[in-house]
Amino acid sequence: MATIGVQASTIKNAFTELGTFATLRRVADLGYRAVEISQVAMTPENVAQMGRAQDELGVRVAALSASLTPQTPGAESLTTTFDKIVDDCRTLGTTMVRIGMLPLDAAGSLGQVTDFARRANEAAARLAAEGVDLYYHNHHIEFARLDGRLMLDVIADTAPDLGMEIDVHWVHRGGHDPVATLAQHAGRVRLVHLKDYRIGLLPPVAAELLSAGDVGGFMREFRDVVQFAEVGQGTLQWTPIVEQALASGAEYLFVEQDDTYGRDPFESLAMSRDHLVSLGYGDLF
Repeated sequence: MATIGVQASTIKNAFTELGTFATLRRVADLGYRAVEISQVAMTPENVAQMGRAQDELGVRVAALSASLTPQTPGAESLTTTFDKIVDDCRTLGTTMVRIGMLPLDAAGSLGQVTDFARRANEAAARLAAEGVDLYYHNHHIEFARLDGRLMLDVIADTAPDLGMEIDVHWVHRGGHDPVATLAQHAGRVRLVHLKDYRIGLLPPVAAELLSAGDVGGFMREFRDVVQFAEVGQGTLQWTPIVEQALASGAEYLFVEQDDTYGRDPFESLAMSRDHLVSLGYGDLF
């Protein structure tokens, strides 16, 4: 049976402020029993606390994150610290790793995207030999067209050994249908991200900027009304999304919210949980 869990980036500050075990205890207290680790340092101490949380709290570390190449100096990556990433997977009993984002220097042309996908496919094959599957997480930029083809399709077709982690908010923000996208990649989707899409209100400062003649400032505020939202607090239709995710083979559906706009992120996670339970998915927690 599939499991609804938490994407750790939603509560990344808590890992630093409270500590890893205490943060995962709060996740367990909310009723979640799985987590995908992202934007949390994989130090020996943190890995040990994740293992402790699995043993004592029943919070499974279902997936880890890794970039293909270092995105900051000294950062871990599948190119430079492959053995360490595999060791972390073995320590935690985790069989899935996901690439969270296309490297920004690889998104400028069809040739660059194709080259990235080929190298990602090589990394996927290398991980598979170690018993670990590699997945690619989309944002909205993957719905740009390259010579008439969607960037996400270029990646999927060029890297057949790479699974797809579909983020339904970013699919919608990219102008596409989350249900259709999940269906398109059926059989390659073991990981899914759940977060809603909301249009907020223009803040009062927008009118002030326009009155002052700052059209550029006004337009920034105008564009920023597009928001991330708790599941059920936006415009996405969640029953067909969850049903298609399950039909497409999803094993873990991670609630994620990139920004909670001042709300305690644990409260946001509780709100998303409550809505999913109200839809009849309580057995997935």
